[in-house]
Amino acid sequence: MQKHELITQVENALMTIRPYLEADGGDVRVVDIDDQHVVTLELLGSCSNCPMSIMTMKAGVEEAVKRAVPQIKAVEAINITQPSDPNARLPFEMQT
Repeated sequence: MQKHELITQVENALMTIRPYLEADGGDVRVVDIDDQHVVTLELLGSCSNCPMSIMTMKAGVEEAVKRAVPQIKAVEAINITQPSDPNARLPFEMQT
């Protein structure tokens, strides 16, 4: 399968989870899919500095992508926020 076909399938998979991310003011953007079928994403909006971004990536985004596109081996983000990051903010904290 060609790279552009994989990107289209990954984008379609992300559309299934995107409403949940958007509900909290976040989103994701596909940065790349490498030759090993690892997807690199960028977390956007409130997802980019949320301490729950690790869980969102693994339990939400990666699960949805791998279920829809079995060729994908892993999903990684270029900007995961660690829970210990002093700048981390939950979405509801950002709205106040």
